Amino acid sequence: MIGYAWLILLFPLAGVLANALLGRWLGRRVVAAVATGAVAASFVVAVLVLLEMLGLPAESPTGGNGRERVVPLFSWIAAGDFRVEARLLVDQLSILMTLVVTGVSTLIHAYSAAYMQGDVDYKRYFTWLNLFVLSMLVLVLGDSFLTLYAGWEGVGLCSYLLIGYWFEREAPAAAAKKAFLVNRVGDVGLALGIMLIFATFGSLAFGQVLPAAGEVLAALPGTATAIALLLFLGAVAKSAQVPLHVWLPDAMEGPTPVSALIHAATMVTAGVYLVARCHTLFEASASALAWVAWVGTITGLFAATVAAVQKDLKRVLAFSTISQLGTMFLGVGMGAYAAGLFHLTTHAFFKALLFLGAGSVMHALGGELDIFKMGGLRRKLPWTFGTFLVGVLALAALPPFSGFWSKDEILVAAFQGGNVALWLLATVTGGLTAFYAFRLLFVAFGGATRLDRKAEKGLHEAGPTMIVPMVLLAILAAVGGFLGLPEGLLGLGNAVDSFLHPVFAGAEGPAPAPGAFDWLPMAISLVAALAGLALAYWLYVRRPGLAARWSKSSPWLYDLVLAGYRVDDLYQAAVVGPLRALGDVLARVVEARAIDGAVNGLARLAGLAGEGLRRLQSGLVRHYALAMLAGVVLVLLYFLLASVL
Repeated sequence: MIGYAWLILLFPLAGVLANALLGRWLGRRVVAAVATGAVAASFVVAVLVLLEMLGLPAESPTGGNGRERVVPLFSWIAAGDFRVEARLLVDQLSILMTLVVTGVSTLIHAYSAAYMQGDVDYKRYFTWLNLFVLSMLVLVLGDSFLTLYAGWEGVGLCSYLLIGYWFEREAPAAAAKKAFLVNRVGDVGLALGIMLIFATFGSLAFGQVLPAAGEVLAALPGTATAIALLLFLGAVAKSAQVPLHVWLPDAMEGPTPVSALIHAATMVTAGVYLVARCHTLFEASASALAWVAWVGTITGLFAATVAAVQKDLKRVLAFSTISQLGTMFLGVGMGAYAAGLFHLTTHAFFKALLFLGAGSVMHALGGELDIFKMGGLRRKLPWTFGTFLVGVLALAALPPFSGFWSKDEILVAAFQGGNVALWLLATVTGGLTAFYAFRLLFVAFGGATRLDRKAEKGLHEAGPTMIVPMVLLAILAAVGGFLGLPEGLLGLGNAVDSFLHPVFAGAEGPAPAPGAFDWLPMAISLVAALAGLALAYWLYVRRPGLAARWSKSSPWLYDLVLAGYRVDDLYQAAVVGPLRALGDVLARVVEARAIDGAVNGLARLAGLAGEGLRRLQSGLVRHYALAMLAGVVLVLLYFLLASVL
């Protein structure tokens, strides 16, 4: 079945073409069924590929990865010595990402069928949704940096189209442009990194570049660092890390299922995948991985503090995603690649669940997002509350839910690797995560209702089409962590680590050896999470007015954190404002006066010359005869003077 891995791309491509070309005649149910069925079919193929892969020996006779296969498609570019073949790389890393993308996306597509039922342009939505998934699959399955870049740009385009799906409204259109422009910064870095890779290695194929990275770059430490940091710049923008995180909170202007897709299965996970896939390039640099780990850790703590004061339901989840991605980068930045990817997987389950739960709340409340205008929803929306609770428990990393095992494996790796500062900051971030997760749950779902009578009267649970995907995601969020239990616990092994080990064999990292798992950092992390839960309970259940009084006692600090430390204002003042002023100067002075003035001046000069010459054309013969006589006289004078001198 591995030889038919191209079907994973073919099905969503067929969904794009079918709905784009025939959607207006197919009807809403068929459009949704085609789009959902296409992604589901890709998931089935991915499962079959996984089953065949598991039947192969983990190690090849030559000592390499015995489960890695390259599936040729076609010759893409042939220009002189520059050749790029379109091929798929099917190995443990790409198939894990493919399963996450297609599995979670299938549930989001099914949920969208009901959530977007009232939208006027149903087929456009599902066409772009399928294209989004297709682009992400190209990114994770591509066998070269150029194929990866094509998928990278594809998910960027689709995020622009879907964030700005309701483009007739000002806010979604502005958010889409912001996402596109901020990601341009990272994309330039990634493009330059790919060019430098080709200049250094003479190839863009993963199979030729990545195995040779250590040997080739050993004598080129500056080049190694430049390549790694340029690639990481692309990852920082795509995965919304500080300081290029500003686009992701505004991306909430798109439909809520799109938010779930961006945050859980596509787009923002691309940066983590890039670092993991290119780990040999990062390890060739003395400092690149340290940059990855520190940027991730700082981003995690930064975003967690902002999430702790947000009032908008989706913005809490948006800053939560930024923070959780930071934790993933901490993992891969320490060389604990399997741990980072394990957290990526579990995060996909519980973050998709939380966003779909947010969509269910919005569906019931007519689009309301202010959590302080909700309250008491657990009684009116029991299915939404139950599934949302599972998502909160997983996000807060409480055992035995999935986030506990994946996040704490990263913290254990940091602790055992001697990165005490990183471990301590990440542990504090974990406590804050539990605080804002339960704050959200207590305020929105607990207590007495704060809804107005009209909203409360129309309050109702979503239908089965929306509830069933949420229930399935809740099951995954609850038990998904058992795929990565610490070695030896309950007599089981760490399936994720074992599965991914051949991809990262020989990688430098502090991942714990079998039987050496350290329970101390996990216990401290659990205490931090429970402290966050207790603080949220005290402030928003036992003493519900206390948090408001605290915020009023230091309004400047509260407003600063609520505004995301005014990073957007800083960009406005330092980048957008000066560039806009420069554009005004160029438009009013350089273009209008210099460029247009020069062109218009030449035109006026030609006009004046023509006007002068026109006066010579009087139409009177005597004037022409006089002019000829004057000419003859001037010629004679010239020759006379020439003979004398």
